[in-house]
Amino acid sequence: MNRAHVVTSHTISPDMVIAQRVIETEIKGLKLLMETLDDRFTHAVDTIDQMRTKREGRLIVAGIGKSGHIAKKIVATLASTGTPSYFVHAGEASHGDLGMITESDVVLLISNSGGSPELSDLMAYTKRFGIPLIAMTSNSESALARHADIVLLLPKAPEACPNGLAPTTSTTMTLALGDALSVALLERRGLTPEQFGVFHPGGKLGQKLMAVSDIMHKRDSLPFVKTSAHMDQAILALTEKNLGCALVMDEQDQLAGIITDGDLKRHMSPDLLQKPVTAIMTRHPRTVAETALALEALKIMTQTQGKYVTSLIVVDAQGRLTGLIRLQDCLQKGVA
Repeated sequence: MNRAHVVTSHTISPDMVIAQRVIETEIKGLKLLMETLDDRFTHAVDTIDQMRTKREGRLIVAGIGKSGHIAKKIVATLASTGTPSYFVHAGEASHGDLGMITESDVVLLISNSGGSPELSDLMAYTKRFGIPLIAMTSNSESALARHADIVLLLPKAPEACPNGLAPTTSTTMTLALGDALSVALLERRGLTPEQFGVFHPGGKLGQKLMAVSDIMHKRDSLPFVKTSAHMDQAILALTEKNLGCALVMDEQDQLAGIITDGDLKRHMSPDLLQKPVTAIMTRHPRTVAETALALEALKIMTQTQGKYVTSLIVVDAQGRLTGLIRLQDCLQKGVA
C-alpha cells in the first residue's frame, strides 16, 4: 500500500509536463523582457506622469484581439493605482470612438505584430492632433513602431504554444510590462494607503460596489433633441455636451432613441444635416437600472453580442430616464 502511494506520488502526467514547459517558456520570456528594458521605459513613464500632473488628460490604452484583452486588464490596474485611464477598442475607434480621445490625452497602443490594419486610423488621429503615442510591440520595423513617439519593444521570445502561433509568452510579457508601468507611476505619485483606499472602498479591487447612480451623468446634464428635429440640431446638441451621444425624445417626453458619434460616421453623406433624427437614431437603446451596480453596467457594455456599446440609458424603478452611464466613466472609476 505504501509502495503504491510512493510510486503514484512520483508519477508526472503528460499534462503536468506540458504545464511545466509552458510556465518555463513564459518565465524565460519575462527574464528576457527584464534584461532588454531601456531608457524608453523611463521616457514613457515621464510622458504619462506629465499628462497626469496636468489633471486634464487620461491614458488611453488601445488594442485589438488578444492585445485588446490585455489592454483592458492594464487599464484596470492603472485606474486602480491612481492613473486616469480607459480602454478604446482599436477597431471601434474608426467608427466614432475616436471622439473619446482628447488632445490632452496620451495613447498607449498595444499590438505584438504592430501591423494590424485596424490600427491605422488611431495612429493617424494621434498624429493629426499631436497626441503622444506610446507603442507596445515586438516588431521594431512595423508601422506602429515607425509612427510612435515612444516604442516599448517586447523581445522576440518563443510562444509557449507548440505551433508558435497562439499568443502566450507575448501576452504574458505585455501584461507584465503594463504592470511595470502602473507600479512605476504609483511610486512616482507616492500613493499612500489612505489614497489607495479611495480607489478600493472596503478593500475591494476596483470600485465594484459603486451604484450606477454614483457614476452616471444625471438627466439635467444630458443632450436632448425632439423627434421632429433634423440632424443639424442633433449635431449641435451632441457637440455642446461632449458626451458622445444625443438622446431623442418624443412629444410625450419619452425616450425614442439615441444618436452616437458612431452613428454619424456610419451615416455620413452630403445631405446628413438635412435628414430627420429618426432616420439616424438607434431605437430601443440598452438600459440599466440606476440602483444596479456599476459593474453590471460595465458587463452589459462589454458583453453585448454583435455590437460594441459605450453608453447605457439609466432608468428608475418606473422605467423613466434618469441619466446616462458610459464605458469610460466606469473605467475611470476603476470598475473592472
